[in-house]
Amino acid sequence: MADTLFFELVSPDRLLMSAEVEAVMVPGSQGDFTIMPGHQPIISTLRPSTLDVYAVWGGKPSARIFVRGGFVDAALGRVTVLAEEAIDLATLDRAELVTRVANALEDTTLAKTDAERTRAQQVYDGLNQLLSAVE
Repeated sequence: MADTLFFELVSPDRLLMSAEVEAVMVPGSQGDFTIMPGHQPIISTLRPSTLDVYAVWGGKPSARIFVRGGFVDAALGRVTVLAEEAIDLATLDRAELVTRVANALEDTTLAKTDAERTRAQQVYDGLNQLLSAVE
């Protein structure tokens, strides 16, 4: 049995990460699970939350990535995550994110039509999920 997995993270516009890793903690739609070498094949949808990638299992994650939906496919020593959106948490400025959440909440109250209100609420919900992942 191999000691690593080949991991790829793909967003709609590009390949975000490609590496040999020891484990990937996945936010599945039915609950979190960890994929390690020898894992049974699995396909699952993702819920908005943090995906943790471990170059070395047992320590801190080598990468923490917020994913907003998508799929994971794991089989034969390979893990592929197709994310609707993926944001590396190491690149986020928490203060800026808090400001964006407050502005998005204000946009929901200022919306004049149902369509504007729905879109503003979706933006607010997404930013709030991202802020929860950071904290």
